[in-house]
Amino acid sequence: MSKKNDGGILWADRKHHLWFPISFTKYSFDSERLYLSSGVFSSRDDECLLYRILDISLSRSFGQKFFGTGTIELNTRDRSTPIIRLENISNPKEVRKRLSEQIESERRRNHVVGKDMYGSSAGYGPVDLDPDLVDPDGPDQGIF
Repeated sequence: MSKKNDGGILWADRKHHLWFPISFTKYSFDSERLYLSSGVFSSRDDECLLYRILDISLSRSFGQKFFGTGTIELNTRDRSTPIIRLENISNPKEVRKRLSEQIESERRRNHVVGKDMYGSSAGYGPVDLDPDLVDPDGPDQGIF
């Protein structure tokens, strides 16, 4: 696990093979977003707002425990990446803790509460957290 002070990155790592970070898959997060980058000849970059992360789970096989790595799986409300896997990262327990703390901090900063993430009992269903798509007069009035 590394910390960068340039540009506000709070954590960055690469996907490890055994205990060696010799991969072209990079993970990082700052105070607002989680970033994923992969590929050599063709690449893909994804990002997810931290407050959109619903659940964090950590799994570690025997081999991952032996080499000090683990996989964090994140369930999100992001349409392009509903499940994000941070595979074979070092110090996964510490990363999970720091990520969880940052997610809660972002939810407080953005005034996001449970009903915004899962939907309320007023008939809206799951809310997409886009205020332009939610009609404040209720579900019977339509959207837009």
